[in-house]
Amino acid sequence: MEMISLQYSSDNPPLSVLVAASISGVPLSPDPCLPAGSSPVFAFESGLKLHGTAVLLRFVGRAGSLPKFYERDAFESGQIDEWLEYAPTLSSGAEFEVASSYIDVFLSLRTFLVGHILSIADIAIWSGLAGTGQRWESLRKSNKYPNLVRWFNSLAMEYPALLNEVTEKFVGKRGVGKPRAMKPKERDESLSKGESNEKEKASGTTFEVDLPHAEVGKVCLRFAPEPSGYLHIGHAKAALLNRYFAERYKGRLIVRFDDTNPSKESNEFVENLLIDIASLGIKWDAITYTSSYFDELMGMAKKLIEEGKAYVDDTPREQMQKERMDGIESKCRNNSVEQNLALWKDMIGGTERGLQCCVRGKLDMQALNKTLRDPVYYRCNPVAHHRVGSNYKVYPTYDFACPYVDSIEGITNALRASEYHDRNEQYHRILDDMNLRQVHIYEFSRLNLVYTLLSKRKLKWFVESGKVEGWDDPRFPTVQGIIRRGLMVDALVQFILSQGASKNLNLMEWDKLWTINKKIIDPVCPRHTAVLEEGRVTLVLSDGPRTPFVQIVPRHKKYDGAGKKATTYMKRILIDGADASAISEGEEVTLMDWGNAIIKEIQKDENGNITLLTGVLHLEGSVKTTKLKLTWLPETPELVSLSLVELDYLITKKKLDEDEDFLDALNPCTKWELPALGDSNMRNLKRGEILQLERKGYYRCDVPFLKPSKPMVLIAIPDGRQQPVPRRPC
Repeated sequence: MEMISLQYSSDNPPLSVLVAASISGVPLSPDPCLPAGSSPVFAFESGLKLHGTAVLLRFVGRAGSLPKFYERDAFESGQIDEWLEYAPTLSSGAEFEVASSYIDVFLSLRTFLVGHILSIADIAIWSGLAGTGQRWESLRKSNKYPNLVRWFNSLAMEYPALLNEVTEKFVGKRGVGKPRAMKPKERDESLSKGESNEKEKASGTTFEVDLPHAEVGKVCLRFAPEPSGYLHIGHAKAALLNRYFAERYKGRLIVRFDDTNPSKESNEFVENLLIDIASLGIKWDAITYTSSYFDELMGMAKKLIEEGKAYVDDTPREQMQKERMDGIESKCRNNSVEQNLALWKDMIGGTERGLQCCVRGKLDMQALNKTLRDPVYYRCNPVAHHRVGSNYKVYPTYDFACPYVDSIEGITNALRASEYHDRNEQYHRILDDMNLRQVHIYEFSRLNLVYTLLSKRKLKWFVESGKVEGWDDPRFPTVQGIIRRGLMVDALVQFILSQGASKNLNLMEWDKLWTINKKIIDPVCPRHTAVLEEGRVTLVLSDGPRTPFVQIVPRHKKYDGAGKKATTYMKRILIDGADASAISEGEEVTLMDWGNAIIKEIQKDENGNITLLTGVLHLEGSVKTTKLKLTWLPETPELVSLSLVELDYLITKKKLDEDEDFLDALNPCTKWELPALGDSNMRNLKRGEILQLERKGYYRCDVPFLKPSKPMVLIAIPDGRQQPVPRRPC
C-alpha cells in the first residue's frame, strides 16, 4: 500500500486516525501543515484527497489488515457509524462526564462497542478519551466508571507499544501507562464470582451479579417467551439478564418459543418477538420451539401414566380447582393404568369423551405448597396450531413442558421471576418423576411500573377493543410501543441493568427511565421551533429586514453531527399566544437566536384577545436583562403543519389491588393533539427521528412530511420531570 500523507492542524492531531492506522497497518506520513481548526486530510500520490476524521477512519477500516474493522453486515456497520458520530461529544467539556457515564453503562455487558471484535468505533471512543489528557487520567484512576476503565485498559494491554508510542507523541504525556494485569487467580475469581464496586453497592445498581452453580464456558441459558403478544418491558428484563449471564460466563443463549397454547398464539407474535429481542442488541445461539418436542412430550406423558405417576381426570375445571385448594383427591386419582391409557387415547384423538379430560401429575394432594397438588400436565384443544397445524388435539401445559425441554436442551440455569417461587419445588419434582437431569433455577424480581399493565391478556383487550392503535401504540409498555414514544434502546438497557437481578419487588417510577433517556438524546438531537396554532400572534418588527434573508445555523449548537438548518429573518414573525399574553407594552424581550426587541404596541379584539404586536429590534441589548426569551417563526408559507401528540397513562391508579378490575381504572383521556406550525427545515425529518422543539420539549417524528395539507405527527417524549400534562378534551 502506498504511503498516505496525513495532513492536519498541529493544535488538533487526529489521534483516532493515527491509532487506527497504526493498529491496522495503514502507512501514514503525518504532516501538521494545516491552519488551526482545519479538518484532517488524506492526500494521496494521485492528487486525490479525503476530508474529515470520520471519513478517514472509515477508509482505514476498509483498507487496513484487521478483519471486520469496519466492513460488517448493514446493522453493525450502522452501529459503528453511530459511534463515529458520537465520538466528538467527548471533546466537549460540558458533555464529557455525561458521555463517559453513558458509555460506561453501555459497556457493562460488552467487551467491544459493536459486536464481538475490535472496530474503528472502539478506536474512535478510546482515542477521544485518551485525547483529553489529564482529565481522562483522573477519571481512570478513580472508581467512577469501572466498565469504561476496564474496556480502555483492555485495549491498552492488547496494543501497549503502539498505543503508548502514538499517545506519547501526539497527546504530550507518558503514553497510556501500564494498567496492572490481573493475576491468574484474580481473573478466575472475577469470572466465577464477579467484582462489584462500592459505587454500585451504594446506589443499589448491580452490574456484576453471581449466577450460582455456573461454570465459565459451560453455561446454557434460555429466554422462553410465549408467542401470545409483543415483548414488553417486563420481558425485556428477563431477556437482558439471560444475555448478561451468557456473555459473562461465555455460555450459550437459546431463544425458545413456548408455543403450547394455540388459542392465543400466532406467527405475527413470533416474528415481532424476534424483532424486539434483536432490537435490544441480544444475539442468540439458537432458536427453538416447544412444539418441536410435542411427540417426545406425549411419549413422556404416556410413560408417567404407565408408571402410575400421572392419571387422566374428567373432573369439571371449577370443581377440580376447589378440590385442589381443599386438598381433596379426585375420584379419578386411583383409576387403573389401563383406564388412564384408554382415556389418554381418547384425548389424543380429540373424541367427545377425550375433550372432557385432562392429564394430571400424581404428586401430593396434601402438600402445603399447593402447586404440588396434582398439577395439570395436558389439556385438549381442537384449535389449529400456528406452526404444526392440526396434527395434535392435546397440548402440554407450561408446568409440564418447561422442565422437560429445559433438561433435554441442556439448559444449566433457568432464570425465573420470583413470583413463580412456589413452582420451583414443582419444577424439580416433575424432573425427578421424569428421571431427567435437574436444572438450577435462578430467581429475579419482576419489573413493576406505576400506572402500567403488563398482563398480555389485559394488553390484548386494549388492542381488540380499539382503545389503542395496536401492540406498538406509544401508550403501551411493549418494546415497540416505548420506542415509538421516543425511548432509546440504550436507555432501556441502562434502566433494566440498573435494577440488576434484585429480588426486591419494587414499584418503579417511569421518571427514572425517561431521565436516562434524556441524557442520551439531549446531547445529540437537533433543535427546531414550533408555534401552537391556537392563539398564535403576529409580531411586526417595524425596523426589521426590508427583504427576508436566510442564515445557515447549526441544528445543535454543541453537536456538529446534528447538521445545519436554514433560519429566515423577516419583519413579520409568529409567536405563541401564551408568550404574547405575558408581554407588556414597552417591555424588552429576547427573540431566541436573533436578539432583543422592544414591544411598542399590543392590539386586542373586543374580547381582550391579542391580535397583533408591533415592536422594534434592539440587537445591541443584553439577553441577560430580559425576563422573556421567546421562540418565533417567520410568517412564511414554507412553514409545515404539525400535530403535537401528548399522551397519558392508560389507567388512573399507580397500582391495582390484587382483586381490582382494571376496567374500573381506565383513563378516559389518554391522547390529545395540539395543532402547530413548525420551521420549514422539519419537512426533512424522517420517521423515528428524535428532535427538541425549543421551550416545548422532546419529540419523535411518527409521521413525516408528505404534503402541505397533511400535518406531520410528532409524539411528545417525557423527560423525567414530574409535571402535569396540560389537559385537553379528547
